[in-house]
Amino acid sequence: MAPPPVPAPPDGSAFLAWLRTARPEAPPGVWRFGHRERGAEEPERIPARQLWSGALIAFLVGWLIWSLLWNGYLGGWWLLPLFAMIPDSWVKPHSFTAVVVVYAYYTLVALIIMVGVGRLGRWNEIWRRYGPPSWRRTTPLQPPPQVSGEDPAEWPALRAAGVVDAAERLAADARAGLMRDVDHARITRAWQGVRSGRHSLGTFAGAVLKDGAAACPHPSGARDLPFRQARHDLLTGQVRIGTAADDARNPYAYRGAGLALGPELLGTSLLAVGPAGSGKTGSLIRPLTESLCLHALAGRAAVVVVGAAGAGIGPAESYDVVVRIGSPDSVYDLDLYGGTTDPDEAAAVLAEALVGDLADPHPGSDSRRSTTVLAQLLGPFRAVHGRFPSVPELRQLLDGAPGPLAALRQGLTETGQESLLRELDARERQMGHPGDVGGILADRVALLDRPAFAPFFDTSGQSRPFSLKALDHPVRVRIDLPERGHADASRILARLVLAQFTASVTVREDRSLFACLVLDDAAGVVTPEAVRGIQKLRSAGAGVVLTLRTLDDVPRPLRGPLLGATGCRMALSGLTPWDGQDFAEVWGKEWTEARDVTDRQIIAETPAGKAAHMLRRVITGKAPTARAVTVRQVERERWSASELAHAVPPGHAVLSLTTVKGEHAPPLLVDLRG
Repeated sequence: MAPPPVPAPPDGSAFLAWLRTARPEAPPGVWRFGHRERGAEEPERIPARQLWSGALIAFLVGWLIWSLLWNGYLGGWWLLPLFAMIPDSWVKPHSFTAVVVVYAYYTLVALIIMVGVGRLGRWNEIWRRYGPPSWRRTTPLQPPPQVSGEDPAEWPALRAAGVVDAAERLAADARAGLMRDVDHARITRAWQGVRSGRHSLGTFAGAVLKDGAAACPHPSGARDLPFRQARHDLLTGQVRIGTAADDARNPYAYRGAGLALGPELLGTSLLAVGPAGSGKTGSLIRPLTESLCLHALAGRAAVVVVGAAGAGIGPAESYDVVVRIGSPDSVYDLDLYGGTTDPDEAAAVLAEALVGDLADPHPGSDSRRSTTVLAQLLGPFRAVHGRFPSVPELRQLLDGAPGPLAALRQGLTETGQESLLRELDARERQMGHPGDVGGILADRVALLDRPAFAPFFDTSGQSRPFSLKALDHPVRVRIDLPERGHADASRILARLVLAQFTASVTVREDRSLFACLVLDDAAGVVTPEAVRGIQKLRSAGAGVVLTLRTLDDVPRPLRGPLLGATGCRMALSGLTPWDGQDFAEVWGKEWTEARDVTDRQIIAETPAGKAAHMLRRVITGKAPTARAVTVRQVERERWSASELAHAVPPGHAVLSLTTVKGEHAPPLLVDLRG
């Protein structure tokens, strides 16, 4: 019996081809993997009928000139160069040499005539537009351009630093098919830590020599996601979301190019608005969460994804922490106070979550009164019990139940906390005033004090609470909100996560780790304090991604500040005209060239003129006219509200981009299905 066939050794050619593909510099948002740059301005395009007519007439003119020369109607002057160059011995009758030389001269003259009339008739344009070059452009598979210079698969940076053995080990693993794009990105991130001084060179080199492509692993041990749906390029950090449409409203350099997002764009935050079914989750949120999870596995990012249970924001296997609020199967809990031990900080975050939507919606307002009320209770409670109150305990304190307040007062008296006793006295005095916000806070806390949430928000240390203070590490988190039957509680929790996120990422020491919060439905989340927090994220190496079904979910005074705080804005198909008006205002206007054309038909009076007009009609397809053109500069909206509401096809969106460095991309019509 023959032995079983030996399996073929792994091949790293696919990975090496990906690594060596050129990624030229491109405008913001362009998919750089194998990108081929186009001109900044569109070349003038001649109508097809006029182009073919001109080419045919040029051919007939060339044929006429050759016929006149060949038949001697123009004399024999064109043969003088021939007679001047050849010797007399070659002019013998029936000489083979003479025949060859003469016909070669005829061919040369014919070629000169053909080149001349070809340039006049634009034959080269016909060749580019309808010949083999156009067939090659429509071929779906083209080899991407390869990078020139040093081979990135040989790790030249490590060799230049003297770590040759580590570079050889990594190059061998790449050739053997043992390295993936996540491995390359993760090891590159670790090498950046060595260059910045966070890690030692010896530790890095030892880990690479020991584990090769598996060195410097993510805490979860995972080296990739279970599966991917989008196209990712971890070398540039981009994820492809669509293709810029070949539309006259798009700049010529963007038309037909792939559109992609990365940390350099998400660092300015992104707002996407579109009705249900327009593709927010499937075409935008899912690719972005995949990309951010891959960045987390590479040690580059920390991501928190918040959405309704079953919203399709990725499988649980793609995350390190999955918090299913309201589900008894949830392994993790959510820290109601964000992991802080400061009562004032905890009160500010909790007040924003509970009553942030009830504050005056104008940008200058805040919820300071609610923060003061909560601080008057959280500080004394923590001083007595060493922890913050649970949801039922906080509800009793806000309701002014005499038993818990008396026990709290007794504990403060026994420990001699005079300053905190004054805080508690002030809280008890304010309870009797008609304008006290304690009752409103108690009503909001009651939304979380439900039987479905009884195992959650535990402060006794018996559960595994997740705190957003953990965003100092490359962690992947998914939080499922219980929207069914608990819509108001879900909005409170979404505001809580956003408030904790903005409070924690702005005080991180290592801001090279990109932190991103993805909110799959931000209805009821946008408050004046939330807008102020989003404005601070760009300098903190963080960003948020918000989706809305309509801008009506945001208070009218906050729509302009929200659109101004986010650097990337997306309007999907199906937008209402009043939502489109807000986008049109924030995208502004541009100067365009308006051409007013006046045509006056020319009437021929002579037979020759009528014949010339008839020939002109055949060539151009139009009646002879005298044209007057007036050119003027006018200022028009980049995208009007009517165009956003009615001219965006299904599966498309209009997207404007801004990088953290301040580079801008104008509003682009993007095919999200491409």
